[in-house]
Amino acid sequence: MRRHGRRKNRKGRILTKLMIFGGIPVIIILLGTVYFMAKPDAAKEEELPLVSQKQEETAPDLLKKYMTLLSLGEYEEMYAMLDTEASGNLSREDFVSRNSAIYAGMEMDNLEIEITGYEPEGEIVTYHSSFDTVAGNISFENEALFLPGEEGLRLVWSDSLIFPGMGSGDKVRVSATQAERGRIVDRNGEVLAGKGVVSSVGIVPGKAEEGETVQRVAEILGMEEETIRKKLSAGWVKEDSFVPLKLIPRVDERKLTSPEADEETVRELERHEKLLEVPGVMIQDQTVRSYPMGEAAAHLVGYVQGVTAEDLEKHTGEGYTAASVIGRSGLESLFETELRGKNGYRIYITDRDGREKRELACTAVQHGKDVMLTIDAGLQQVLYEEFRGDKSCSVAMDPHTGEILALVSTPACDSNDFIMGISSEKWIEMNEDENMPLYNRFRQAWCPGSTFKPVTAAVGLDAGAIDPLEDFGNDGARWQKDSSWGGYYVTTLHPASPANLYNALIYSDNIYFAKAALEIGAEEFESALGRLGFGEPVPFTVRMAGSRFSNGETMESEIQLADSGYGQGQVLVNPLHLACLYTAFCNEGNMVQPWICREEEPAHYWIPGAFSETAAQQVLEALKGIVNAPGGTGYGLHREDVVLAGKTGTAEIKSSQSDTTGTELGWMAVFTAEKTAERPIIIVNMVEDVKGRGGSGYVVQRDREVLEYWFGRNRP
Repeated sequence: MRRHGRRKNRKGRILTKLMIFGGIPVIIILLGTVYFMAKPDAAKEEELPLVSQKQEETAPDLLKKYMTLLSLGEYEEMYAMLDTEASGNLSREDFVSRNSAIYAGMEMDNLEIEITGYEPEGEIVTYHSSFDTVAGNISFENEALFLPGEEGLRLVWSDSLIFPGMGSGDKVRVSATQAERGRIVDRNGEVLAGKGVVSSVGIVPGKAEEGETVQRVAEILGMEEETIRKKLSAGWVKEDSFVPLKLIPRVDERKLTSPEADEETVRELERHEKLLEVPGVMIQDQTVRSYPMGEAAAHLVGYVQGVTAEDLEKHTGEGYTAASVIGRSGLESLFETELRGKNGYRIYITDRDGREKRELACTAVQHGKDVMLTIDAGLQQVLYEEFRGDKSCSVAMDPHTGEILALVSTPACDSNDFIMGISSEKWIEMNEDENMPLYNRFRQAWCPGSTFKPVTAAVGLDAGAIDPLEDFGNDGARWQKDSSWGGYYVTTLHPASPANLYNALIYSDNIYFAKAALEIGAEEFESALGRLGFGEPVPFTVRMAGSRFSNGETMESEIQLADSGYGQGQVLVNPLHLACLYTAFCNEGNMVQPWICREEEPAHYWIPGAFSETAAQQVLEALKGIVNAPGGTGYGLHREDVVLAGKTGTAEIKSSQSDTTGTELGWMAVFTAEKTAERPIIIVNMVEDVKGRGGSGYVVQRDREVLEYWFGRNRP
């Protein structure tokens, strides 16, 4: 909650009338008797008809000063302006306490007053007051009385100066109606983030046994005894208070007799039972943010946490309170404005018996909006399950509309753990885990290996550098342009024969595409990749690392250019960008734009005419052969019920050509090749450390189960 009384740098505004005469600003207090004229410069100081600074301040002057102090929260200085006897001998402490509690509780800001009348004989000033509060603007007409004293006029204060008609026994109440956070749901309405229930474990001090209760609870919950004692000694705690200690999963006892019961459920029930045996322990249900898919959608959906003091400072004026939560990562953070809603507030006055006298301001609660995604929760889950044991990422989308169907990164941490509260030990463990479960892999750019060859092929065809029927020659397993390359050779596992475009793609011949890149030339290749989105952000809701063809602005050598042709060298590609590039092969050369929120469908194409229709079709035919020809590297994904196309890739990550200790990235890009496909899809997978595990073949095996789910007869 904002404390306006401590924010010295946020000044309230006292409304006056500003007029300009001959370039000199003149401030006039309406209906007052004193005029203040600003000095244009020091040399003319004696010429200006200024009011003497020793002249006694008038009642309007003093009211203006009082309200300025109020806007700054300077309550003690306000008290110094009072005629304390005429104000009922109110003590300084009571005055400061009452005023600060009321104005801070309302979150008063932007105070404005306008003097509307002044009776010099009675020293009565009438004014209009207006200020903003947590419940909206409050404005009213009021009057202030001043009495002469030895040191000039003094203000007669009463509670009615806060609000007209307010008495000394009255209270200003602020009530809040908490806004419900909107849900995040998939394309079918399945909840990815929404309201859930957990168990809050706490102690009622009056029923606890000294020493034993704290010791046993600490042991069962894995907490430090000192932490529990500190919570129990908080100033608000009474004998009958419920002092919450920790959130734990809620256990439904009915699950114990169902097929869903597992060892974890049994352990949680046993923990509940042990806790309830401890004197003074209570377990209450508590509503929290819940993530039903857990780890499977963690990197995509993200999580929320309670606001911090830094959050409140950063988001001043946006309606956050100490009880609010805020999106910390993923879509929870990206759609924070839509999801969080706005709390409703009422400010009203009650009498000493608690009866409401008057409502001062009211704003209705605005619950957060649901965010519906293009995501298919079932596909998201299946992709996660297939690759959960790997360091991997997966992208799935509709190749014709650009709708994102899944975004998965493994390994992952359960978003629900952040709601329950992660211990410092657990946080350190996750950050030091060599598999990096907190690392979002689908947002990064990776060496694409042979999955980049179709891009080189299409660029070469459009540039006229490649004749799809030309035989580039069979050079065996290794090749170099000439002796200027020294000891560097391009190697391949599957030389194509004849070495034409179709065979080179089918058998993934590195040498063919190294030659193709040299035929294209560095300048043309760089220019073409720039047109294809390299070096710029992917136009997508979730910020992705940009793809690039070189660490510098250009390719530095022929060897780098040759290596780039088959997806090595310094080429890095974001998996979503790669998926978008592949959509051009089944959309007459047009590259679709990805989108994920159902209410934000973008323009259909990211890059219209990324490739010519002819080039796209020629590459597509080869990509169909990769999956459907018995010798193709992707034949393991061949299906009889739908025509698929795709490309495998194994990227080598090593320090030099002779390095034998490097690792490999396995890739697979597979998609429905025909627009008539009943369930169109493109899936791009990248798996780290596939060396010795079959390279890209490992990814192909995993994708079989994913495609079976997507096209299978038993799919829900």
